[in-house]
Amino acid sequence: MAAETTVTNNAFQTHTTLPTDPASRYNNGLSNLGEILMAVFTPLSDVQVAAFLEKFDVGSFVSLQGVAGGTENSTFFVTTDRRELVLTLFEQGEHEELPFFVELLDYLDEHRLPVPGTIHDREGIALHSLAGKPALLFPRLPGKHPSAPNLAQCQALGNTLGHLHVVSQRFPGHRPNPRDLHWLRAVHHKVLTYISPDDQTLMKNEVDDFEGAFSQHGELPQGALHGDLFRDNTLFEGDQLGGIIDFYNGCTGDLLFDLAIVINDWATNEDGTLNAERYEAILSAYQARRPLTANERELWPTMLRMTALRYWLSRLLVVYVDPPAHDLTPHDPERFRTILKARIAFGALPLPEVY
Repeated sequence: MAAETTVTNNAFQTHTTLPTDPASRYNNGLSNLGEILMAVFTPLSDVQVAAFLEKFDVGSFVSLQGVAGGTENSTFFVTTDRRELVLTLFEQGEHEELPFFVELLDYLDEHRLPVPGTIHDREGIALHSLAGKPALLFPRLPGKHPSAPNLAQCQALGNTLGHLHVVSQRFPGHRPNPRDLHWLRAVHHKVLTYISPDDQTLMKNEVDDFEGAFSQHGELPQGALHGDLFRDNTLFEGDQLGGIIDFYNGCTGDLLFDLAIVINDWATNEDGTLNAERYEAILSAYQARRPLTANERELWPTMLRMTALRYWLSRLLVVYVDPPAHDLTPHDPERFRTILKARIAFGALPLPEVY
């Protein structure tokens, strides 16, 4: 995940190619994109996993490999005589929310979205316990992360996200967005003492502006969100989108929030400005599936700024206030400060017209 150190794993991929940007003024060791490497926190033996697999109709155990990827979960590649699997043990986080993620993945999988739907045992149960930790089993998806997505990959992502958002509006589950405007208002003061006076003013003014803008409009279209759809949460084989992974920031809320996160990562140049070709490719393909409403179009520049601030703030919190529990490298806050300032300076590019 290219966002922050929260509950996550990126173990569905078979290869990782994302770059790491240079260190910033915040810390000499911060990464921007790319995985945060880790050791497996809860080791498992072949015998334990073989016994665990007997509950499922997935074949007989062949091999087990710990995965050095993710932040707070222990993840393993499991091979049986029939298929390749991913086994995740949830080390931290809100375990009572795991059923929501199971239900969301299963719902999207049933609607033929390219997600790793959970594997259920012979009695129809997906969520189990292994080594005293909640455990889920997934199919292992093929592909690799696009470090510099081409226009065909951008179109594929936009088309699939539009499809996902159409389908997700009927998803019956509910989990409030944990990183929405209410969160920004509630927690931004925690980092103010760690940033410059100019940045303090910038952050406070932006939160005020967001509240003013959103208060003038009714509720935006709602549905289930991925919540963190960076490039390293997708898997491509060539130009074919093979999988969207890491739904542990999944929630329900403004669909526009999800789309803005995508644009700020997928269609942003190194200097924070928008890449016109990628922007057009993603948004045209998305709107062919789900055209934006008039309110969404009006709030689009504001949502791009708000999601940029969301990641600037969350990364600052990890660096200064709530460092990761393990020896991990936090993501660099500077990247999203740069994006936010570019969105303020230049606004959003025109949205593609829908015909």
